[in-house]
Amino acid sequence: MCGRYSLSKSKEELEERFKAEMLTDLKPRYNIAPTQLVPVITSQSPKGFSYFYWGITPEFGKNRPVAQKLINAKAETVNEKISFKTAFRQRRCIIPADGFYEWKRLGKKTSVPYRFTLREGELFSFAGIWEEYESTNGESQHTFLILTTTPNSVVSDIHDRMPVILDRDAEKKWLDSYAAEEELITMLKPYSADHMLGFTVSPLVNSVQNDSPAVIRKTSPMDQHGNYTLFG
Repeated sequence: MCGRYSLSKSKEELEERFKAEMLTDLKPRYNIAPTQLVPVITSQSPKGFSYFYWGITPEFGKNRPVAQKLINAKAETVNEKISFKTAFRQRRCIIPADGFYEWKRLGKKTSVPYRFTLREGELFSFAGIWEEYESTNGESQHTFLILTTTPNSVVSDIHDRMPVILDRDAEKKWLDSYAAEEELITMLKPYSADHMLGFTVSPLVNSVQNDSPAVIRKTSPMDQHGNYTLFG
């Protein structure tokens, strides 16, 4: 499961990396969570950024737990499940990011947050699918899901799933409306562990209210008494 990620780069950096135009200003995001509105690039509009809700809209998600099925889709079955296969064939997207988070459980009530990035801290993208529907007031709404796969060796000690990360060539193919299904499936695999880093971060990330550079700062996981340390 991928339940949080970050996008702390500038608008200019995103436009340069993804060769797409962003028509609005972009505020650095350090702790993106489900139901929030974030930039994506779709196969229908690969030259520009769109803003979609992750998983479900805030209106729909109010006072409801966010189920895993509403924010992620398993890459192994995305082309087979009735709820996902049409989107997989017709509505693919990439989700720009520069890191994502997972939690390592140390006990029933204790877990340590980890941040995963590429080795040079550069931008990358997740593979995703999206949906369009009409809200209760008649407005068109768009949501997306992040595809997940089995973890590589960097992530596997922390969690049993990781988001599908695409390299630049794979991004182009994923956004190609005419790409063969068999070719798309072969791209949905764990990203090379040789190009990734994982490290502990502050438990500030546990709250979606915290969205500052302190969230992504590398920290020591715990002190000798088992207490979280906020600063490394």
